[in-house]
Amino acid sequence: MRILTNICSDDLAKSKDFYVELLGLQVKYDSEWYVQLGSPTNSEIEYGIIDRNHELVPSDFQKKPTGMYVTFVVADVDATYQKAIGIGVPILQEPRNEFYGQRRFLTEDPNGCLIDICSPWEPEP
Repeated sequence: MRILTNICSDDLAKSKDFYVELLGLQVKYDSEWYVQLGSPTNSEIEYGIIDRNHELVPSDFQKKPTGMYVTFVVADVDATYQKAIGIGVPILQEPRNEFYGQRRFLTEDPNGCLIDICSPWEPEP
């Protein structure tokens, strides 16, 4: 089995740049209606972006996302946060340690999708 997450976008180029610049994902496929990104270190990790108004997306699902978010686990959440600040990414929640063992910050991608960026964290004994 393989799972591939695809999100809908109003601006493929802007969306592609967001994920490439912030998270270092690499472009595997790029067309006028679909972009496929992948991890530079794990070929099994892929992330797709499709034009929201493309005929493959049913009209009832061409709306902005609600009730869901996408989590990206990174090696150093604080370094990614600093990169986000540097490239002008909107910050919805600054990095903080969460009770379940993750340090995370929240942002919003150009499509209105809530993005959770985190790293494992352990409290001091």
